Amino acid sequence: MESIPTTPVEGMPSQKDKWHTINLNSEVDNDASADFETAVKACGFGRFNILLLCVSIPAIMACVFETAVMSYILPSAECDLSLDLVDKGILNAIAYAGMIVSAIGWGYLADRKGRRNLLIFGYLMDGLCVLCAAISQSIVQLMVAKFFGGFVISGPFAILMSYLAEFHDSNHRSHIMMIVGIMFATANISLPVLALLILPNDWNFEIFNMNFVAWKVFVAVSAIPSILSTILFGMFPESPRFLMSQGRNDEAMETFKKMYALNTGKLKETYPIKSLNEETQQKTPKNRIATIATTITEMNNPNPNLQHENDTSEAIKQPNTFRVLCSKPYLGLCIMVCIMQFFVLLGLNTLRLWLPQLFASLNEYKHISSESTSMCTVLEYSVNKTELVKDPTSVCNVIITPASYTNNIVVACAMFIAYLVAGTLINALGTKRIQVIGLAAAGTCGCALYWSYSSLSTLIISSLYVAFGSMANTSVIGSSVNLFPTSLRTMIVSLTLMVGRTGSIFGNILFPIFMSFGCIPPFIMFGVVMFLGVVLAASLPNSHKVDLK
Repeated sequence: MESIPTTPVEGMPSQKDKWHTINLNSEVDNDASADFETAVKACGFGRFNILLLCVSIPAIMACVFETAVMSYILPSAECDLSLDLVDKGILNAIAYAGMIVSAIGWGYLADRKGRRNLLIFGYLMDGLCVLCAAISQSIVQLMVAKFFGGFVISGPFAILMSYLAEFHDSNHRSHIMMIVGIMFATANISLPVLALLILPNDWNFEIFNMNFVAWKVFVAVSAIPSILSTILFGMFPESPRFLMSQGRNDEAMETFKKMYALNTGKLKETYPIKSLNEETQQKTPKNRIATIATTITEMNNPNPNLQHENDTSEAIKQPNTFRVLCSKPYLGLCIMVCIMQFFVLLGLNTLRLWLPQLFASLNEYKHISSESTSMCTVLEYSVNKTELVKDPTSVCNVIITPASYTNNIVVACAMFIAYLVAGTLINALGTKRIQVIGLAAAGTCGCALYWSYSSLSTLIISSLYVAFGSMANTSVIGSSVNLFPTSLRTMIVSLTLMVGRTGSIFGNILFPIFMSFGCIPPFIMFGVVMFLGVVLAASLPNSHKVDLK
């Protein structure tokens, strides 16, 4: 990904002009109707865009919290809910199941009902689902709440990417995606920090005959970003791109004028665009579902000159995209990219979501024994303790201290660094090299966990595994963009996301089953899936610096 220019370049506007507005004398004919790109460029980049990015912070936190919050409560909740290892795996995976089920429906609704309304509704419903999870008194109630939480959050996550893209011109979209990636990494750091502050507390109280302990308070607090997003998005307008696509050009013009006034400090009446193109004839029912995934593809595209309108119109020209996808050479490439994403997220999301449990077990074992804290010892301890949890005659005790979650902060910081490194190197090395190097290093670290005989070595190796896996994962979408023509990118992005989430479900369910077989199988799984990803990545054509089709 490219960095934002900091010095004027010949033929380009100065930084000050680029930040606030642009010189329109040579680019805009005031008497002619303007398309979306011309109209949004006339608004410039300024206070409105910064406020929109600030509002996106809690929205992105809500997306991260929905999928990862369960992994932090499992050590605390195992006694209250009598959780065995398979129960924990299902709780880690069930949000992804909800996301898969609802993905297509959200895409359809977004082009029928608009971006803003669905963002408000989606985050409101997600907040309610999180609160339902917080008041759950049984594992069944918790699983149902988390499934519907995943079902709901799938929409706002994708719609948010589209909403952000549709308030920025083609020169800024690639930079916005880089900022969004940093926000996601920061949200991953904030969750273990929140867990460290809340979960070690010995809270136990009742409200309306419902028992509440620290882990339930933690889940309830994780609803705050969703509720805050519901309120804040209510203060922002509908996407002007959506309004133009629906023939509501008067409303779109009013939105552009507000953006222009807030960004430049000038009166709305001085906005240089006087009319907008009529675009209603471009929208057909066949391509409604395509818009969100097309926008996500565009935002991941390192070429900032590739415009959203081009993607949309190409999708319209090629209505039989499924038939094209099933032909040579695209079918084979599609299968390889999807399988690679399946393996990468199976390994990455499984270890990432189980690390809070493993670190908590490691910390607990250190309190009760002076023996070696190798990963095999910790896994054996976790399996034995689970059997005791299910025994009604045994006493279940949980030892949770701040140290149980400090390691997770280190791993989250490693992910943050990995995203920055991937964004910096992806243009220099190319997606293929990033994938091969990252997956090979992650596979090596996955196998090396078997020989980890101290808490420090476990922390270092697991951090490297997550960091290298995250780095490789960021380049998979890049492969989808570069290897396929515009008319197929929408479907490819959607398929890879769905297959990757399926891998996350399989991994989180298989891991506890492998744990019950012994120490070696889990680490073989972590290593093998990444090395299989290496084989697939090496088999893909080199897409570095090729022209987009």
